[in-house]
Amino acid sequence: MSLLPSLATNLPATTASALAALVYAVLAWGQPRMSAPQRRGFLVLAWTLHLLVLMMGIFEQPTRFGFAPALSVTAWLVLTVYLIESRLYPQMRARWTLAVLGMAVVVLAWVFPGTPYPALQSPLMPLHWALGIASYGLIGAAVVHAWLMQRAEKSMRLGEASESAMPLLTLERLTFRFVAAGFALLSATLLAGWYFSETLNHRWVWDHKTTFSVLSWITMGVLLGGRWRLGWRGRVAVRMLYLAAGLLLLGYVGSRFVLEVLLHRA
Repeated sequence: MSLLPSLATNLPATTASALAALVYAVLAWGQPRMSAPQRRGFLVLAWTLHLLVLMMGIFEQPTRFGFAPALSVTAWLVLTVYLIESRLYPQMRARWTLAVLGMAVVVLAWVFPGTPYPALQSPLMPLHWALGIASYGLIGAAVVHAWLMQRAEKSMRLGEASESAMPLLTLERLTFRFVAAGFALLSATLLAGWYFSETLNHRWVWDHKTTFSVLSWITMGVLLGGRWRLGWRGRVAVRMLYLAAGLLLLGYVGSRFVLEVLLHRA
């Protein structure tokens, strides 16, 4: 069976996905020649179309979910954070990166729409998913801020920093705020997962998703502890954050990618 969705049965979702990807692509290609209001207008339009795509997926029957929709929701949450912060900190500049990321995940989620869930094992299962995706989004936002922080630090070392650039210490504070918030939500996600595992399986199931998620949680805990007790910052902190984010990505997205794409299993 083809991986591509049927155009006849998914025409609205296909159209919305195509429009969202197109607006993201126009923004990525044309943003150097656009004025600030035009760039923001295209970003808001892409954000709105992306949200429409996600809402169509949520209300589709049967409900589908998988590695690509998870990436799509995460990218949309990161973009939401950026839109809010760019109002507070106009110096933040990551539109090209986020536009390319948005275009990629929208297309990926259209090609790989996920596994259908005709019946949920528990009516509270969507809460577990929501907590997990929210933690993905906050940690994704932390990674974007860490990347901006590294870029700002490099510009300072090379003497190319602009007076209008985002202050390095502000970026650092924002990065760790998102790490702390993501860690809290990931803790709640793991607790909810433990509860559902005990309720449905009468035991804690140590699969790939659980193992990588717990390793990510431990890594973030060590990072926050090192930041609080030892004042960790700079490259050491950023590398630990990237490691924690990579482990978390392997936890659900990596496991589902192997099952859905490589093994063709639900």
